[in-house]
Amino acid sequence: MKKIAGRKRTDEGGIDLTPMLDVVFILLIFFVVTATFLSETAISAASSDNNNSDLPPPDDEKRNILFEIGQNNEIILNGNPRPIIATQVRSNIDQLKAENPAASVIIQPHNSSTVEVLVMIMDSARQAGMTNISIVEPR
Repeated sequence: MKKIAGRKRTDEGGIDLTPMLDVVFILLIFFVVTATFLSETAISAASSDNNNSDLPPPDDEKRNILFEIGQNNEIILNGNPRPIIATQVRSNIDQLKAENPAASVIIQPHNSSTVEVLVMIMDSARQAGMTNISIVEPR
């Protein structure tokens, strides 16, 4: 083999960017496909023509389920003059919760009532799935 004097063969090495661009495009596709798209929510602006003054204010008493425990441990539901029996407490709570899921249970015991009735109402409310149970001051 002959070498040509004076000429040196130089290997010009270059960086091939094609595989790097392929990886970048694959990552871009991956992030676009897996990104969660947020839905924009808008608040409707009330105009001065739409006046809701003729609507009655919401009734807050309907939001609560009121149990009053009487002097002789009778259970009165939402001010109804007819007392209910202990086995009807859970079914009444289920019915009133179905009508208004945002309702909360309020228990108002009498000073001379027993704790057993109070605990029974609280247990029935918890079994019905009520999370907001309050006990107010006895009358």
